[in-house]
Amino acid sequence: MVTKYKALSVVAASLMAISLTACGSGGSTSGSTTDTKASAAPTATAQAKKQENITITFQNIYPDPTDPKNGMLKKIVNDYQTKNPTIKIELDSLNTDQQKLKLKTQAASKEVPDITIVNPAAQMKPFVDAGLFAPLNDMVDQNGLKGTFQEGILNWYTFNNNIYALPDGNNIAVVYYNKDLFKQAGVEVPKTFEEMVTAVKTLKGKGIQPMAIGEKDSWTGSFLFMNVLLRTNGGPGFLQSVVDGKKTFADPAFTEAVSSFQDLVQAGAFQEGATSFDYNAGENLFKTGKAAMYFMGSWATGGIETSSVNGKVGVFKFPTVKGKGNPDEFMLAPGSAFAISANSKHLKETKDFLNYFMLNFPKEAFAVKGAVGLAQKVDGDFKAAGYSDMAMEVLGLFKQVKGGDLAFDNTMNPGTAQGHLTSIQNLFVQKKDPAEVGKEHQTAYETNKK
Repeated sequence: MVTKYKALSVVAASLMAISLTACGSGGSTSGSTTDTKASAAPTATAQAKKQENITITFQNIYPDPTDPKNGMLKKIVNDYQTKNPTIKIELDSLNTDQQKLKLKTQAASKEVPDITIVNPAAQMKPFVDAGLFAPLNDMVDQNGLKGTFQEGILNWYTFNNNIYALPDGNNIAVVYYNKDLFKQAGVEVPKTFEEMVTAVKTLKGKGIQPMAIGEKDSWTGSFLFMNVLLRTNGGPGFLQSVVDGKKTFADPAFTEAVSSFQDLVQAGAFQEGATSFDYNAGENLFKTGKAAMYFMGSWATGGIETSSVNGKVGVFKFPTVKGKGNPDEFMLAPGSAFAISANSKHLKETKDFLNYFMLNFPKEAFAVKGAVGLAQKVDGDFKAAGYSDMAMEVLGLFKQVKGGDLAFDNTMNPGTAQGHLTSIQNLFVQKKDPAEVGKEHQTAYETNKK
């Protein structure tokens, strides 16, 4: 696989490319017959019966019916089943953290679904090392599928020259804000993190929930924290510096990030009981107009655009922290990706379906206003198709990307990442000495590094 931070420039470049795409047609399954007329009929009947029993289990993270990708998923699946009546696609739709936990259990018993979801780089490496995923090089070369992906994006899912998963997105992190609630509270879009904290206090004083988060899914708080660290570090690469032995988690960049992050929490930014709200519940607070700000990857654009707050939402870049950092450096998010079990009983049919699914993904996502931040090229005029001003703002930000960082759990090994996720999640419950938080991280890193 490519070196992580060398590849960041590739990701940043591909984030700016929003152009062509292809849509595909479905394949079909076929059986064989014997040479003699006497046996031809029963053999065909037996083969048809066998084909009717083919079920492909498709684990995914589109459970929210208010998310355009939920309807898009079902449409592509239904279209495929119509064209291939002998194949049934069984959907297992889960929230992100639920899916991660379930996959770990399934991996331990080597019972990975035919298609599952995995995240890039460090998160998927243990599954690849364990031989649980099938290489997809042959399938990606079929029907021009490889050419639909943005340049460089597949590197994050490639090990030893084998592609093991196909991503659904290539995103940046932004702050969505409700213009009506900002106006009601008399606050302006913050240009610094300190102004953001002040805005939180003002909004709260006016009886308006300042920010929404779904911290039961602990990656959400981590994603926000890492954007703070991207600023206090003065740019990307803090985690790589730790791995290279140039820094530790006692570094001032890290403790300053913890301190600033806690300023936001202690100001009352997040809803009460934030750690009991999963991703969808947290996002729905914003989508129903019950929170003024929402920090998330640009994949949230489609769901917001089709919600009740459509037309009231703007976006802004994550600001500088204590005068440090460049707002044009973003948290970069090569997306969750679709992998196929190496032990699938129907490997050929599963590959055929995933090929069809990914070929149709850009077209169908575009149609349901869910094509902002895809990993594939998009053929279409977003404005002419009725995408909102907010969506156009987000698309404009993609063109301003000057680099950035990946999420913690896409960079560090799973053991260190879990220590980090737990440590940051605890900050939503109690204030802690930043130096102590640094020690927790360093201990997790030292314990789990190889």
